[in-house]
Parts: sequence; C-alpha cells; structure tokens
Amino acid sequence: MNEPLHRAMTHARMTDRDLAERVSVDTKTVARWLNEDGRIPRARHRWAVADALGEDEAVLWPEAVRKAVKMGADREVISVYPYRSAVPASLWRTLITRAEKQLTFAGYTNYFLWFEQANFDTALRRKAAAGCRVRFIVGKPDSAITRQREEDEGVPLSLSTRIRVTLAELEKVRDQVGARFSAGHTHLSVFRFDDDMIVTPLLTHSVGHDAPTLHLRRVQADGMFDRFASHVEELWNRGTPVWEEPDGQA
Repeated sequence: MNEPLHRAMTHARMTDRDLAERVSVDTKTVARWLNEDGRIPRARHRWAVADALGEDEAVLWPEAVRKAVKMGADREVISVYPYRSAVPASLWRTLITRAEKQLTFAGYTNYFLWFEQANFDTALRRKAAAGCRVRFIVGKPDSAITRQREEDEGVPLSLSTRIRVTLAELEKVRDQVGARFSAGHTHLSVFRFDDDMIVTPLLTHSVGHDAPTLHLRRVQADGMFDRFASHVEELWNRGTPVWEEPDGQA
C-alpha cells in the first residue's frame, strides 16, 4: 500500500471512487496508485491528486520527486507540455493559491485565465488584499503588431477582441491590480507565481493554447527562471500603464 496516499485519502475522507471523480480517472487507476507496485502517476495526475487532497506531491510520491532531481542547466524545468491547453487547470490553481509575494501574468491577451479558472477575480482580490503584488502585461488591442498577429492566427475570436475582454475584466479589480501595455511579448507568454513560472513560446500561425509550454521553478541565480524573470521586468518597466496604478503596483 502507498501509505502516504492512503493516509491523505483517509484524512480527506475520500474513497477510491471519490478521488477518481475529482481527478477524472478510472477507479481502478486509483487502486493501482494505492498498491505497492511502484506505479507513479503522470505529472498532471500527481498535481491533480495533490490539489484534491491538500497534500504536497513530494509527500505522496517522494520517488517521483527524486527522479525529477536534475544537476544540469535544465534542473529548473519541472514539466514540459506539448500544448498550453495540456497544462492541468489544477496546476494553475495551485500556483495561484500558493503565491504570496507576486503574481505576474505576461500573456499577450491573458484572456483564457477568466474562462479556465473559476472565480478568478475573487482570487486576484484575495491575493492583493493579502499583500501579494498582482500585475498584468497585455498587448495593445489597436496596435499594428496586434493586427499582424491577428492575420497570422486567422481565428474568428480575434486577438484584439480577447485583449478587450481582458481589459474589461481587469477594470473590475483595477484598484488592486497593476496593468501595462507592451508589444515586447508578442510571441512569448510568461506567467510568474513567486518562484514558479509557466512559459509559453508562441509558434507562428497558432494561438496560445496550441503552443508548447514549460513549467519552471527557480533553483539557482541567473538560470532559466531568472532570465525569463528579467525579461518580464523589462517589459513592465518599459510598458505603458493602462490606468493610474494603485500603491504598490508601480
């Protein structure tokens, strides 16, 4: 028996069926995770289980964490996804929930966050109220660069429309959130949650959810994480404020 997983399920008062429904797998799959056969779930399932049980992944599957330990330049790479849409919603939620110092969303539209994360506005308000710095960097909806990307994407829901939807949502929390326009991240989205980061390099003729995505975690100075973090700070410093910024967001 996987004792840590069994204890966590008992503490959460969850049966095999309960957990299976929460993480969208078959009940037999949960049973195999519990058996002592060395089976380690995929990363997205480990994250979902950890989130559902309110437990750390390293406690439930310490072997998975040990196998993930790297010594080279790529040791800050936690997970790789072929598409941004393949990143579990539970991972985004966990990263947002755990962040204490800063949340920075530097996607060109950031549109998807309100539709994939339940009560996103409420989460932003709570974070800001707790002292977390919350920032958004978006593209200008009427810029030439935006129009060019719209032609490249060629999708019905245009880039400028998605940006305007985001701006309308941000207007509701403008007293607690900083927002700036930038054109320097047209093909690179970076989302920072303290020392975790989701990075999405956009491919030509494709939309964000189809782009390859990395989950990074800072473990060294001047590593991949710090390089992307510096990029975001430069975007912010050069950006144009969307509105007069509240104290602590500038």
